[in-house]
Amino acid sequence: MKRRTFRAEGAVVGRGVADAVASELGLPAAEARRLVDVGAVYVGGRRSRDAKARLTAGQAVLVVLEEGGASPLAEAPPPPALRVLYEDSDVIAVDKPAGVTAQPTEGRVGGSLVDLVGTHLGREAGLVHRLDRETSGVTVFGKTAAATSALAAEFREGRARKRYLAATGPGLPPSGTVDLPLSKDPSRPGRWRATRAANGVPALTDFRTLYEGPEFCVVELLPQTGRTHQLRAHLTALGAPILGDSRYGGAAKAGGVEASRCLLHAQALELGHPRTGKALRVEASVPEDLMRFFTTAGVAVPQGPIG
Repeated sequence: MKRRTFRAEGAVVGRGVADAVASELGLPAAEARRLVDVGAVYVGGRRSRDAKARLTAGQAVLVVLEEGGASPLAEAPPPPALRVLYEDSDVIAVDKPAGVTAQPTEGRVGGSLVDLVGTHLGREAGLVHRLDRETSGVTVFGKTAAATSALAAEFREGRARKRYLAATGPGLPPSGTVDLPLSKDPSRPGRWRATRAANGVPALTDFRTLYEGPEFCVVELLPQTGRTHQLRAHLTALGAPILGDSRYGGAAKAGGVEASRCLLHAQALELGHPRTGKALRVEASVPEDLMRFFTTAGVAVPQGPIG
């Protein structure tokens, strides 16, 4: 990510945000205004989308000029259609497509799952859990403040049950539990490591191998905790990184089948309904790219209650 920062001092004080960005960064005025419009400018640590808001002395301004190798001003692809899995007056559950961020990124507003659901509802939705950009599958939102709080408690207190499916490298045992703490990998930014050698956070994953072949495995994953990159790091620790997961060393092809993204799918979620307390289970069908590995392996997709 490429950023520039400056502080409102001297002649910058009292100028509009866009005008100040243009002056301090040497940008055309129109480009500076567009950076503000798309949400790539922060004033005092908060996103500023008012190009004419005047700066006060000492305010720190941060401008995101590049994110993920692209300018925030680059034309965004059209948003995918939103697939609603379940909806009532309290909850909406959707199938997050791979390649969509859970929420707006630092450099841009719009196109995230939060934005798509908000557009569908005509108002803001309450995000209570997140999937990685490349991970697909079930994501739930609260439609009221009370529902959002209750749903968040289901995850925070460990009552939400989750089933993920993945295609990995070969060599997984038939079943087991990975009980390895996670910590940031200091030698590889953006990665987490699963090891007892560092002071990490507890992380626990049950798994069942549905297919184990010479080139790849298909596995059911039942995380008991919800840590960042937990499943990706745990499978890497087992020596079988998820196919397509370039960050963790996953192969881009196996068994003659392409893996163009990290082939991890949040297939099912069970939790208490925020108003009634009754069990609510939501399932998302396996996307075509992962389903090709199920078909090649000749195994069925798990269905029904989790565990």
